[in-house]
Amino acid sequence: MSGNEGPYPCCRKGNQIRPLTDNIPKCLLPVGGRPILGIWFDLCKKYGVTEVLVNLHHLSHMVEEYIKTNDFRIKIYTFYEPELLGSAGTILANRDFVKDENMFFIIYADNLTNLNLKKMADFHTKHRKVLTMGLFRTPEPSRCGIAEMDEKNIITSFVEKPSNPSSNLANAGIYVAGNELFEFIPHKGYVDFCFDVFPALTGKMCGYVIEDYIIDIGGS
Repeated sequence: MSGNEGPYPCCRKGNQIRPLTDNIPKCLLPVGGRPILGIWFDLCKKYGVTEVLVNLHHLSHMVEEYIKTNDFRIKIYTFYEPELLGSAGTILANRDFVKDENMFFIIYADNLTNLNLKKMADFHTKHRKVLTMGLFRTPEPSRCGIAEMDEKNIITSFVEKPSNPSSNLANAGIYVAGNELFEFIPHKGYVDFCFDVFPALTGKMCGYVIEDYIIDIGGS
């Protein structure tokens, strides 16, 4: 892990937890008195990540103000989307941010975790696939994106919210990838990882089962 991989924490509307997010962006909701975005910045700093790009949309001015008025001791850049590009569309629009990196994190900022980012990065380096998907075991697989893995941790199937789940390994919304990923992102308006990218990456991505604490603040 080189110390300057750039995560893309995303700040969306959080419709599932309204009215909490009517007047505050989901990534600024406090957990233990601290906004979840700040918790992510602390985690990035702890594991040597020095540059972060934050994708903005809902109530973006509040996120900008939060970043501007706090010293997180890492370089933070922002990218505002007036119209949502989709989870993969955001990454494609910001590919220059990581053009010189061997690998980088992609993080959905509505996850709360104490994940050891270095261990996940080392796993990705060892397996040398296009992308490593963080996974967790869910008691409700029909409400999640579900992956199947073989004995070598290769993801052989991925289905978003399957009616008949084949496993309980759910997409955690935390990925490690290299620039080869951009070859698999379609160039169109709205591009979603789960529907437009991951099906094409089966056999070309690994699954990293997260044993650390993780919870989706935004709901499914």
